[in-house]
Amino acid sequence: MKNLFEAGKLLLLDMAATLFFLALYLLTHNVPLSVVLGMVLGTAQIGWQVARRKPIDTMQWMSLFLVLGAGTVTLITNDPRFMMIKPSVIYIIVGVVMLKRGWMNRYLPPIAIELVPDIAVMVGYAWSGLMFFSAALNVIMALNFDVGTWSATMSIYGIVSKALMFVIGYTLMRTIGVARKRRLAGDSPRDAAPMPS
Repeated sequence: MKNLFEAGKLLLLDMAATLFFLALYLLTHNVPLSVVLGMVLGTAQIGWQVARRKPIDTMQWMSLFLVLGAGTVTLITNDPRFMMIKPSVIYIIVGVVMLKRGWMNRYLPPIAIELVPDIAVMVGYAWSGLMFFSAALNVIMALNFDVGTWSATMSIYGIVSKALMFVIGYTLMRTIGVARKRRLAGDSPRDAAPMPS
């Protein structure tokens, strides 16, 4: 569970410049200011990592280049949609990574890997599908709605969809894991010990 939250934190940090751009734009309605400060934040994040001699992974570099590229095009065109589409690129890349069979195993406790490895694979593919759907929805929203509508919709959707997927995946794996553990132990449903959280 801790590893899954750590992965979520890293994804949030990768999207921090875009989220900062969005918040600033909603407060000021100033595209150039919002874009420039979003680009500064993205660059500062990498600079902070370099100054602390921390390794910078591929996703962080890619996120920086997307912020700088989308920001530059946004400044040239004065069109915030280029910054609004950036999360779709991140979603697609994360979705592709999640197509790797068994990617969830590093986030699961040993008992879950032992009892529900097949279910974890299916849940992993469902997460990938959610990322691809989120990318498509984000593009549709960015191209067809104003920044305020886009931000409200994608913010609510982003939180709710991922929370639901987490709860559904966790519940499914836990329920099937408990049933399999009972069956393996030969216990009756009343006597079986619950699967650890």
